[in-house]
Amino acid sequence: MESYIKRTAEQTLLRYLKAFPVTGLTGPRQSGKTTMLKSILKDSYRYVSFDSPVKVAEFRDDPERFMRIYHDKVIFDEAQKVPEIFSYVKIAVDNDRENYGKFILTGSSQFMLLKNISESLAGRIGLLSLLPLQFSEVPHELREQSVFKGAFPEMVKRNYLFNSEWYQSYIDTYIEKDVRSISNIGNIRDFYRLIQLLAARCSQLINFSQLANDLGVTVNTVKSWISVLEASYIIFLVGPFYENQGKRIIKSPKIYFYDTGLVSYLTGIETAAQFENSTMSGPLFENYVISEVKKIAEHNKTFSELYFLRTSNGAEVDLIIDRRSAKEWIEIKRGETFTSKMISHIYKFKRAEEAGYLIYRGVSMPYADNIKILNYKEFLERD
Repeated sequence: MESYIKRTAEQTLLRYLKAFPVTGLTGPRQSGKTTMLKSILKDSYRYVSFDSPVKVAEFRDDPERFMRIYHDKVIFDEAQKVPEIFSYVKIAVDNDRENYGKFILTGSSQFMLLKNISESLAGRIGLLSLLPLQFSEVPHELREQSVFKGAFPEMVKRNYLFNSEWYQSYIDTYIEKDVRSISNIGNIRDFYRLIQLLAARCSQLINFSQLANDLGVTVNTVKSWISVLEASYIIFLVGPFYENQGKRIIKSPKIYFYDTGLVSYLTGIETAAQFENSTMSGPLFENYVISEVKKIAEHNKTFSELYFLRTSNGAEVDLIIDRRSAKEWIEIKRGETFTSKMISHIYKFKRAEEAGYLIYRGVSMPYADNIKILNYKEFLERD
C-alpha cells in the first residue's frame, strides 16, 4: 500500500492558498495534516515544527531574525505552542498584503488556534479542517471494516494491525498533550470516564445531568469537558432542527465521534462479529454515516449545516443536511431489508421538492416522491 493516501481536502487547500495570505489547518492528532502538507507542498514550502523545542527556542531567542529567515511560503506546524508568533505573522502579512499563500498554520486544537487567530489574524486567514480518512479515501478492501475500526491514516495503511494498542496510545497521548494544554482538567480519571460514557451513548441525546450524576461532578464541569472534547476533534454535536427560533422541539444536541474506531475501542468492539451482535451496532452505524457526511462537508468546504429532528411524541429523522438552497432528509438504518415504514417520518416532514434518503446496508433501489433508497457505500461515494 502506498505511503501517502491522496486526500480530498488537497484541492480545497490549494484553492485557499490562492485566496488568503494565511491558511489555518486544524484537525485531530494523526489525521494526516503534516503528511498532506509535506506531500503536496514539499517543493514550494518550508516546514517548521514547534513540536521541536529547538525551533521554539530559536523563535523566542530572536523573533525578528526568525521571521526574516522564515518570511514567506512557510508551514508553521503546531503554531499554538508559540502564541507570540501570531502577532509577527500579522505584521508580515500586513506588509505584504497581496501575497496570498504566504503562511500555513496548523494545530490539533481548534480552541487554541482560533483563540490566537481571533486576536491577531481576523480577516487575513482561511480556516480548514482535516479529519480522518473519508469513505472514498479508504481502500476498497477496508471500507466495511472502517465502519467500526475507524479511519485514521496510520491504522488504514497498516490494515488495522494492533488497532487496540494504537487507540490506547492515542487516548494516552491526547490526554497528556492536548487536554492539559487546553484546560486545567482537575481529575483526569473522571475525564477519561466521561469519554467512555459518551462513547457508549454515541448517536444519542446528551443528558448533562445524568452524566454529571454518573461521574460525581457538576453539570458545568461536564459541559466544560465536552467543550474540550469538541475543541480537540474527539466529538462533535448535532443540534435539533426547528423552523421557528421560539419553537424548539427537542433542545438537547446529539453526540457523535469523529472516528468510530475510537468508539469501538472504548466500548470493547474488536471484530466484525462483535460489531454485528452488539447493541452498539445501530448507534455506531449511525455515527459512522453522520461522521462521514461531516468529513465530506469539511474536506470540500461546502456549506452544510447538520441537524436532526425529534418531536415530543417520538417522530424522528436522523439527519437533515441544510445546504441553504435545499435540504436533504435522511434516515439511517443498520439493517439490510427495506420496508416502507423506514421512511414514514421523511414523508411526514419533508417538502415535496426536497430530497429524502434511506441510507442502509441493503441494496439500492428506485423509489418515488423524490426519495432514494441507497446502500451507504453508494451514498458516501458522492464526494
